[in-house]
Amino acid sequence: MKRSPTKLNAEGFTTKANMKNVVVAGPRSAGAFRERPIEPTNFRKAYESGSLPIALNHGRVGQKIAWKVEFDKLDYHHFLPLFFDGLRETVHPYEVFAREGVHDLLKNGGSKILPVVPQLILPIRSALNTRNHQVMCTTMKVLQHLVMSADMVGQALMPYYRQILPVFNIFKNKHTNSGGEIDYSQHRQENIGELIQETLQMLERYGGEDAFRHIKSMVPTYQSCLL
Repeated sequence: MKRSPTKLNAEGFTTKANMKNVVVAGPRSAGAFRERPIEPTNFRKAYESGSLPIALNHGRVGQKIAWKVEFDKLDYHHFLPLFFDGLRETVHPYEVFAREGVHDLLKNGGSKILPVVPQLILPIRSALNTRNHQVMCTTMKVLQHLVMSADMVGQALMPYYRQILPVFNIFKNKHTNSGGEIDYSQHRQENIGELIQETLQMLERYGGEDAFRHIKSMVPTYQSCLL
């Protein structure tokens, strides 16, 4: 009885791929949607050292944070970037402190926010680049709050679109999960594609007359919401 020749596996465009009885493997996944490891944050280190002016308040309506210092006495150049750094956290209680703390600081910061915008770009980019759905959803909601938090903040963000928007372009059309797994965005009834669209629209509305052109250069499929 004649035996079938053993088939070999090989990657494409290699010498082995031209041999007989070779099965050429398809291209490897580029991994654009794959989550990146989340490094320990400076926010967590500051919390563990006891240098954050906050405490967790267990109320009837859920967990809130209590501030030990008045907002007008806080050093926003120090604390606002530090809390933005914590947006990468996914573990309790760090995630709660960072998320709630950022929104409190933006709500009460007023004119103290604008000068700090350049210091926020790196933690925003780092959070988005994790490709973690929970972190991305949280960060986009914070971005929406940020552009509305004080005058000229939206315009101040425009020069940094090249650092912030590449991940938006990758995930813009990701409206559903691949496979049957339920992720954070579905659990919270959030959709990354829709949140990206909402955030881009906010950036356009508050970014000034050149905002659309700069957004379009980074996210070519984006259509203006102001036409």
